[in-house]
Amino acid sequence: MVDQRADPVAPGPAAPLAVAPGLAAPLAVALPDAHDTREGHSPVTAHGCWYPSADPTGGRVAFICNRGGVPQLWTGSADGDDVHLLDTGTDPVIEVSWSPDGRWIAYTTAPGGGEHTRVLCVRPDGSDRRVLAGAVAGSTAYLGRWTRDGSALAITTTDPLVGFPVTEYGGTTAPAPYQEVPPSEWTSRDGRPVLLGGAHHGEVGTPFPSAGVLRPPKPAPYEPAPEPHLTGGGLAAYLADPAGVWPPELIATEPAGATLRVCDTTPDGRLALLLRGPRGGREAVVLRTGTRETAYTVRVADGDPWIGRFSPDGRRLYLRSDADREFAALVTAELGPDGACLRRLVTAQREGADLELLWIQDDGHSAVLAWNMHGRTELETIALPATLRRWAGGGDGVGAEVDGGVEVAGGAEVDGGHAPPELPVRSVPLTHEVVTRISPAGPQGLVLAVSGSLRRPGVWHTADGGSPLRTPWSSRDEDAVAPGRPPVRPVHLRLRARDGLELGGWYYRAPGHDSDLRTPCVVHLHGGPEQQERPVFDPLYHELLGHGLAVFAPDVRGSLGAGRSFVNADLGAGRFAAIDDVADCAAHLITLGLADPRRLAVMGHSYGGYLTLASLVWHPELFRTGVSVCGMSDFLTFFAGTEPWIARSAAAKYGHPERDRDLLHALSPMSRIDALRVPLLAVHGEHDTNVPPGESEQMVRAARQRGIPAELLVLPNEGHEFRNTRNRVLFRRTAAAWIERHLVG
Repeated sequence: MVDQRADPVAPGPAAPLAVAPGLAAPLAVALPDAHDTREGHSPVTAHGCWYPSADPTGGRVAFICNRGGVPQLWTGSADGDDVHLLDTGTDPVIEVSWSPDGRWIAYTTAPGGGEHTRVLCVRPDGSDRRVLAGAVAGSTAYLGRWTRDGSALAITTTDPLVGFPVTEYGGTTAPAPYQEVPPSEWTSRDGRPVLLGGAHHGEVGTPFPSAGVLRPPKPAPYEPAPEPHLTGGGLAAYLADPAGVWPPELIATEPAGATLRVCDTTPDGRLALLLRGPRGGREAVVLRTGTRETAYTVRVADGDPWIGRFSPDGRRLYLRSDADREFAALVTAELGPDGACLRRLVTAQREGADLELLWIQDDGHSAVLAWNMHGRTELETIALPATLRRWAGGGDGVGAEVDGGVEVAGGAEVDGGHAPPELPVRSVPLTHEVVTRISPAGPQGLVLAVSGSLRRPGVWHTADGGSPLRTPWSSRDEDAVAPGRPPVRPVHLRLRARDGLELGGWYYRAPGHDSDLRTPCVVHLHGGPEQQERPVFDPLYHELLGHGLAVFAPDVRGSLGAGRSFVNADLGAGRFAAIDDVADCAAHLITLGLADPRRLAVMGHSYGGYLTLASLVWHPELFRTGVSVCGMSDFLTFFAGTEPWIARSAAAKYGHPERDRDLLHALSPMSRIDALRVPLLAVHGEHDTNVPPGESEQMVRAARQRGIPAELLVLPNEGHEFRNTRNRVLFRRTAAAWIERHLVG
């Protein structure tokens, strides 16, 4: 059954304020309970369910579902068909986390569909709903991990007041003038990632010596002065009481950071595990919470933000890390009483594959690992060793000294010379290609978010570690699309770029074109660039295929899934080669007879939108039309308009807007606008503050001024991602009709 819940007219009781206005700490705001019933949506058969989080018993699951036309918070029985809608609001839900004590469900929403998110919590019965952080206009908040007992939730906020002197809860003093200065590593760029606000600030959240002001250590003077769009918008992480009884406790600040997330705390609260740093330069930080001093840092891979977990006794840290490696592996760090790393060992690895998802069971005896095998997931559970033993040599390790210990990856035991024992491993069978989230469900169970090429996203459940089964409220495979035109399972293609680098991608053949070698084809480019094309059902591809258009979705250099060197291959001037990769993919399709050279289109979202625009002006003879979705047209205007923390992270990937100004100008499609020859459709969300809508507007305006047909579709109540079903359908149909008109006529 479906139980739709709504907000009553009368508000519930006000929650105690977490802190007085004026502090950087988040402010709790009570909301109406969600009990009364009103006329709501009709259930949609072809819906998706994702981001599951189970209660402590494993009997009920909180999840996100778009059966009402927008991603909303639902709960349901793990093995029954009863589901309940806990928040009927139209703000899309992004993340969900059920507290370990079962008393609260925390979740993030995107008000108005934009990029500024907020953290809320609600009782499992829909009562006591409140905003924990992000209630202030223009601020952003997102989830961290619950403490082990469920008494507090870690939250990160982007509060412009980070750095205010703190006297006591309930009061502030006027801040002294403070000019933030960029770290010394900004002074040079050698083609590798530049960690903006990264390497120099090992003292995460170190208290400023005077008056308890939370500021970074002041670096040496630097000229020129920092750009406004790379400063401000600092990050602060707190432990918050969802009931609002006690005020938020500050854990760490990153006044010039790109990312800050609390991924775990030890059961005694002595240590916290933080994720920080820009794209391509993420770090795991073990923080001593009592003094806010950094005990240990190590590189971790891009991708899923839940990078690891402490053992129950806090003596070990399990991480998904690619430190000194090409591919991410399960790494175990043995920690001293102060959190310092004594030695680091590779516990599980696969040749040529990244560990992309990791869950450590509460008892610390086993782990669930999801390996990315050329885009498909292979899931397994392993038993973790009761004690760590020092190994040397062999594998990928080189015996490097790490904080007084030895980092190794297999090989012979130092004390005795024996090979390391094989850890017990059990494969978990999957009926579909990709797992996007792992969450515990009781002592031995799991809930998995599963996607596949022939179905919509759904949630699978196993209570005892056996084969996972689809939850009854997840849509069936046969309900993925309307009858008459089933989804297309893609095939993986490999090719060589002009410089010899191996590329890959997924090819979807248009129905009815099995023997036609002159198929109109769309090259679709994913965002990131640190994302990866996966063999999962995409309604956009299904729409394009329905218009008789084949689709090729490649992973050009800079994408995840092919190793760290491949991710870094587009840094600096390497981005010109990434643009050429798009042309090389099109040429490969033509060579194989899979695409008509006279009927090629290119489209993409976010960074893929940038690559679309770049491909149209660098290879104007190749494509007949293009569709850019939320794409950057000029890196310099992008940096000037995006969020400060996004700018800091993007600068590590694309280049610094001052020192790399010439490079960024040369890479910008607007700098070559005179080369544009074909019609252009641009699509943007009106509330996009990641890539502001002006990036599309200026490209369309410039094209029209040169007599090139160009249109702009602006979707209301959307940000960088399109989450409302009505808008998503409008976008898909508009894009497919545009491409069909210009390729087929």
